[in-house]
Amino acid sequence: MKPYVILNAAMTLDGKIATKTGSSEISGPEDLERVHEIRKEVDGIMVGIGTVLADDPRLTVHKINARKEDNPVRVVVDNKARTPLDFRILNDDAETIIAVSSLCDENNPDCDEDAVLRAKELSKRVNVFYSSKESVDLAEFMEHLYSEGIETLMLEGGSTLNFSMIKENLIDEVRICIAPMIVGGKDSKTFFDGEGFDYMKEAIPLKLEKYYPLGKDFVMEYKVLK
Repeated sequence: MKPYVILNAAMTLDGKIATKTGSSEISGPEDLERVHEIRKEVDGIMVGIGTVLADDPRLTVHKINARKEDNPVRVVVDNKARTPLDFRILNDDAETIIAVSSLCDENNPDCDEDAVLRAKELSKRVNVFYSSKESVDLAEFMEHLYSEGIETLMLEGGSTLNFSMIKENLIDEVRICIAPMIVGGKDSKTFFDGEGFDYMKEAIPLKLEKYYPLGKDFVMEYKVLK
């Protein structure tokens, strides 16, 4: 069993979710409220370590009226336990689960000693999940999250994690806000990065379920066909 996963993001008309410098202020105020309404409804919210290092996100419900107990469990995929100890993801605003790879496991003969020490420090503050592989096994991690009571999970990327999740057929919905702006740049982050597929026939099919304007933006909601 795994959580029901909703991938949500905002992108420019040319498919960028951040510039090459990491700037990602894309959504209008109405969309930000929509995002926080989703956060309030789900059990967990997941990002990759790249997003954590770039944004130092809170991953809480704070753009709308909410109580502390409305905050979802914060989930981070962090292969080498690089989450800084002074970042907001580790505060007591909400529970946090960080997934690390087997490189952080001192019982692994091929472990990274520095990563082992970092993971131990993190485990003093939050729950750390040790994957059995040298890159976090996402399917294995999803099963763990479900066993922890996380039945609905909002995925907020970044782009590499987005692709890894959809490649493994772990995403159920895609909700995307398209902002009326163009950024360009070959080094700007796109909605999905990673290794990509070689052929169009390998692409993940989607079904458009809903679309609507929202302030200056436009929102589209898709089901992932499996």
